[in-house]
Amino acid sequence: MKIGGIIAEYNPFHNGHAYQIEKTKELGEITHLVAVMSSDYVQRGETSLFSKWARAEAAVKSGVDLVIELPTLWSSSHAQRFAIGGVSLLDSLGCVDMLSFGSECGDIDELIACKDAIKSDEVEERLRENLDMGLSYATSRSEALRTVCGNRFFDILEGANNTLGIEYLNAMDTLGSKMIPMTIKRIGAAHDSLKRSENFAAASDIRGMILDNDRKWERYVPHTAAEVYKREMEKNYAPCPIGRLEFGLLCSMRQLTAEDIALSPDVSEGIEYRIHDAALKAGSVEELYQLAKTKRYSHARIRRIVLHAFLGITADDYRGEPPYIRVLAMNGRGKEIMKVMKEKASLPIVTKASDFDALDEYGKHVFSIEDMCTDVFSLASPAVLPCGREKTTGIFVTDDGAQSPGETETSESPAEVEPVEKKDEAVELSAE
Repeated sequence: MKIGGIIAEYNPFHNGHAYQIEKTKELGEITHLVAVMSSDYVQRGETSLFSKWARAEAAVKSGVDLVIELPTLWSSSHAQRFAIGGVSLLDSLGCVDMLSFGSECGDIDELIACKDAIKSDEVEERLRENLDMGLSYATSRSEALRTVCGNRFFDILEGANNTLGIEYLNAMDTLGSKMIPMTIKRIGAAHDSLKRSENFAAASDIRGMILDNDRKWERYVPHTAAEVYKREMEKNYAPCPIGRLEFGLLCSMRQLTAEDIALSPDVSEGIEYRIHDAALKAGSVEELYQLAKTKRYSHARIRRIVLHAFLGITADDYRGEPPYIRVLAMNGRGKEIMKVMKEKASLPIVTKASDFDALDEYGKHVFSIEDMCTDVFSLASPAVLPCGREKTTGIFVTDDGAQSPGETETSESPAEVEPVEKKDEAVELSAE
């Protein structure tokens, strides 16, 4: 058994993700694949278009063997925290051999060289100088690297997936991870691009098609995933854009003081006053973002601060890495990974409702935040769903992808997985 790991949002799972999985298994000689997947809130500072349970099911039906959750505290955060959360969870399984990620570059050695250059004393000094001049972190880093290293790495930092990949490599260094990094060159549409090829489109473009009721989105998504998404939409469980929360978000932001907003993660240099003033003037969430945006603070950073203020997430809620392993979906091979995890994992594994009660203090705190965040996300569904789904929605389990006899050296029976104790038919996604 050789296990690969991927960190993803799958918002939604599309043909580019299927390609990455195919090449990861082929080039890395991977037999089993686990994905750490974002919760109902993503790094853009928005809701995901489909619930985490639907996205996990779609992933398991489309090439992933086991899906575990990256809690909202990390999934809705900046790239460094997103990366440390995802890498630490994969590391905590104790059995992942390789971390695979997509990049525009496609050259792992060049990405490692870029990562090492960024961490050099000279580049870090230039970075601090640029930040003192009021430039954003991304611009400061890019300009510092160009000043010290010339144009060698300029194109690398222009790629959003290259940049995130470098953060994965940094996280591996920080954690002392023994996983082997590999990168798969992205093909088709670039990140956030509206350009489409015959089979590939950017996730943002696909989301736009879904929200516009343009059925062409199905061309860019594996059939197995499309069937899950269409079912969710037929049941009025999706799509769940953050726009459906707009009134509540604006109402909440108008009641918060600048001091309240200042408690949110990543707030500094008085930006809380600018966001507070914008909230009092804005007639829409998008207008709030535009009014608050500055040269120093990117649109994405403003979105994350506003989301966290709305959800009541504060900087004090972060006390390290994710404290538990939350299983969302698995197939036959996933059960085999679970068997190994139960022997080697360094964190508690959550597969049923009562497991949350056995977590330590910080684990219970993180789950309480996740519970609240899911209840809020339920309001973004076309048909408003009830509270409590964190303890009433089971793991999606299918025997598809079960290992054939003699396929690898491992032949033990798969680990048994207990379902969530309480079931709610209105929200139950575990059909099998």
